[in-house]
Amino acid sequence: MLSKFFIERPVLANVIAILMIVVGAVALYGLPVAQYPNVVPPTVQVTTRYPGASARTLMDTVALPIEQQVNGVENMLYMQSTSASDGSYSLTVTFRIGTDLDAAQVLVQNRVASALASLPQAVQAQGVTVQKRSTAVLMFVTLTSPENRYDSLYLANYATINLKDELARLPGVGNVNVFGAGQYSMRIWLDPEKLKARSLNAQDVVQALQQQSQEVAAGQVGMPPTPPGVDFQLTIQLQGRLNDVSEYENVIVKTGSMAKLHVCATSDALNSVPRLTASIFRSTTGKRLASASINHLAPMRLKSSRRSRPKWRNWRVLFRRALFTQCHLTRPYS
Repeated sequence: MLSKFFIERPVLANVIAILMIVVGAVALYGLPVAQYPNVVPPTVQVTTRYPGASARTLMDTVALPIEQQVNGVENMLYMQSTSASDGSYSLTVTFRIGTDLDAAQVLVQNRVASALASLPQAVQAQGVTVQKRSTAVLMFVTLTSPENRYDSLYLANYATINLKDELARLPGVGNVNVFGAGQYSMRIWLDPEKLKARSLNAQDVVQALQQQSQEVAAGQVGMPPTPPGVDFQLTIQLQGRLNDVSEYENVIVKTGSMAKLHVCATSDALNSVPRLTASIFRSTTGKRLASASINHLAPMRLKSSRRSRPKWRNWRVLFRRALFTQCHLTRPYS
């Protein structure tokens, strides 16, 4: 009877249908996001770095111990890992729909903590990060430089210092990732022949740099007990981490013969080696671009604001440099 009533009155049926659409459209804007059902499985991501390691080394020394511990965590559906040739490792663990994401992060964190003792010392020094992260990218923010005044490296560094933290504090943003041109770092090119002539290896250079480029608490002068006449207590300030190329070149790598770093290596303040999948591109107007995806080594401020773009298209230089050992030292945020 009800269907027959509306079949015989099509105008009334259309008016009611349009009214329901209007009411639904108005209610859509006022409906809280929390009331929407969860249709995407929650994910937890585990990330770390092994500087200088290949993808095969990452898989054997980092991925295998972590995944053996994380596998079988409560409410897990599946997991997917990526070992890149630049030494970065990422593991995404997907859980069943309805799983408490905070509890899932704690479970994964406990499993990863059990695998820390099996990881290489360099990975333990870098740290293993476990965080909640959605697989969907919320949005992309692109920085451009009018008239090509700044290159992509400068724009990426600017986004890391001035925009990344601001975007991360916005409601609903879980993580901000700046990509495109790498990050500023101090790069040391070692000459194997000169190292061999001085009975040195790459590890000796790394240890010398770690020991001579660090912040040290030197203590104070005038602390009690003091003799009469000492009225002030002063803090001793020493040179901390190295700042420019000349300071790195004067690092003493061998004390017996006072061999300095510039004798057996070449230093330059450039960005880290870019990934093969780095999104460095130009727009149709010729402006250089750097992108940031809203979904992290610390930035470095240089005295010079303009940097020339590295000529990575010169494959002869690239293969010649690949023959030398590279030590990547990234300066902390200042």
